[in-house]
Amino acid sequence: MAKIHARLDSGIGIEIWWQDEARVGQKNKFTRRWAKMGSRPSAPKDQRTKWAYIFGAICPAKGKGAGLVMPYADTHAMNEHLTLIGAEVGPGCHAVVLLDQAGWHTTPKLVVPENITLMELPPRAPELNPTENIWQFMRDNWLSNRVFAGYDDILAHCC
Repeated sequence: MAKIHARLDSGIGIEIWWQDEARVGQKNKFTRRWAKMGSRPSAPKDQRTKWAYIFGAICPAKGKGAGLVMPYADTHAMNEHLTLIGAEVGPGCHAVVLLDQAGWHTTPKLVVPENITLMELPPRAPELNPTENIWQFMRDNWLSNRVFAGYDDILAHCC
């Protein structure tokens, strides 16, 4: 927090970013579907277990975002995402990135760029992170109720 206060005192602009990850894969969820009353539409279900993770961050006030598709949700992937977010922060600005308390967000092995400060959200409170709404929209409209041909198909749909 001292880092943020020092930036505010110096007149540097602050950007508020929200960050989260979503797993997308062959074992995806069913979502509601429109159907004729009284009918029971079928939905495909895949039993294979390939998946990828979408790392996303948004700055609604500036209309900016930064996203990556990674094979794992781990410290390496988070470091890559922080580097991408840091590159998207406006010149002369500092970003406060709000995120959940996943293990790869709180590890001391995380390399946080100089123009970013991480701020953890309370545990078990996804409703505080607007990025969760993006994942829900994507699942409802593009990623659910489908069978992916393989890993490359998962990557193509995520991108």
